[in-house]
Amino acid sequence: MMAALPKNTVTPAASSLAIPERPMIDVILNCLDEAKAESIVPVNIVGKSLLADHMVVASGRSQRHVGAVADQLINALRDAGYGKPRIEGLPHCDWVLVDAGDVVVHVFRPEVREFYNIEKMWQANFAADAH
Repeated sequence: MMAALPKNTVTPAASSLAIPERPMIDVILNCLDEAKAESIVPVNIVGKSLLADHMVVASGRSQRHVGAVADQLINALRDAGYGKPRIEGLPHCDWVLVDAGDVVVHVFRPEVREFYNIEKMWQANFAADAH
């Protein structure tokens, strides 16, 4: 016989807000690694930007690979309890931006990443702030 729960108790099945078990940045970095993304560079932007706490820049080998990495990341975030992130650039897959709130992920084709070089820009800003 099951014991009755107090009236104010929320059972896991009844809870609409799941609490993620792993930090978002860990979910993202693990997913990018599993998806075989290349040259993964996490940049801590806490206190440097109101946009997010972290930015991650990674490359895919081709448009198809960039799209597959982004799709896998979207599913990993959802499965980990972080909901669905905002996505830009998925139709063309030259540069896909995955905005998960606390972490913004950029997945580039290598040529596009080299052209924009955004991680260097952010890292240069941090070096300038240190002086």
